[in-house]
Amino acid sequence: MMRDFIPPRRLLLGPGPSMVHPRVLQALATPLLGHLDPAFLGVMNDVQHLLRFVFATTHPFTIAVSGTGSAGMEAAIVNVVEPGDAVIVGVNGVFGMRLATVIERCGGKAIRLEIPWGQVIPPEMIESALRRSGPVKAVALVHAETSTGASQPLDTIGSLCRDHNALLIIDAVTSLGGMPVDVDRLGIDVCYSATQKCLSCPPGLAPLTLSSRALSVIKGRRTPCQSWYLDLALVAEYWAEGSRAYHHTAPISMLYALREALRLVEEEGLPTRVARHRLNSEAVVAGLMELEFTPLPLTEHRLPMLTCVTVPPHIDEAAVRQQLLQIYGIEIGGGLGPLKGKVWRIGLMGESSTEANVLTFLNALEEVLIRFGWLSTPGVALQAAARVYSRTVRKEHRA
Repeated sequence: MMRDFIPPRRLLLGPGPSMVHPRVLQALATPLLGHLDPAFLGVMNDVQHLLRFVFATTHPFTIAVSGTGSAGMEAAIVNVVEPGDAVIVGVNGVFGMRLATVIERCGGKAIRLEIPWGQVIPPEMIESALRRSGPVKAVALVHAETSTGASQPLDTIGSLCRDHNALLIIDAVTSLGGMPVDVDRLGIDVCYSATQKCLSCPPGLAPLTLSSRALSVIKGRRTPCQSWYLDLALVAEYWAEGSRAYHHTAPISMLYALREALRLVEEEGLPTRVARHRLNSEAVVAGLMELEFTPLPLTEHRLPMLTCVTVPPHIDEAAVRQQLLQIYGIEIGGGLGPLKGKVWRIGLMGESSTEANVLTFLNALEEVLIRFGWLSTPGVALQAAARVYSRTVRKEHRA
């Protein structure tokens, strides 16, 4: 007979999933209710309220799509884009490429703004594309490009889109809960995310919010949405208070878990949570740079929850990652696409973003590098990280 599965101990410091709080795991074991039970509908109301908090929005249509972050991306695109629609899409990594692919599968015209991986799309490049491309249905950008560790500035993009009567679609899969997303302030019309990154919930749901402008576009479609399961006009009837029309069976246990994960975010407070991610990112970068691992994006465009560094050419990056996993139980991510074999992606997201995890990782990395003969001065990375934390403690004491 097949034996029980007991997972090995892992410290998840890759690009996702992140570590999960015991309260969230306990919520997963809560007894099931029917997906139309009044008590469960109350859970859904709580989830919507808490999602508005983390998205920083008042949009009534704020839900959790049944599926992973990729389902959120599909839902965002297939509901907005019809055959022949032009969509400007920033392509500076894997997930910008994926957006363009889904747009084209909907029969849309993806106007790709392609720049080297690790860089961000300049606002003037988007403005130029809006001016020369005729009617544009939407602009689609990745806020936190998980394949490169680059943070896309959004401050002026919403107003540009409104000036050209285009929607703004934002992929916040990696950013939500770890850095400000500010949907209302930035004028974002469609924003989707995922539960397994900075929200520190198991993968399986995709938070999504739509503005009234986006809803008007969806309601005014000329053709039916190509996906029945992700048709937001139908899904809305299940999430709308008062109607609760059956569409599909909700992933009940995952919604229990998401509710608890969002409660933890609310208890910590977004400013405190953002500051925690920034501090731990600064510390791990300081340590890695002492070991000659160079961050890929420029300083001003580095993500605080996902650090992408170039591996020195004399180091066998796959062998080091294998040793970290097998000996220390630490998972970090390798590169994707043209960055495969060239970079590491270290995730300090949600529950994974702690001082203890930063120091544990750097200590293990130093030991592996010493074992291979690639480091002769132990302790340099740990000392660099400790200096970052020490400066923060001194500032807090002065305050």
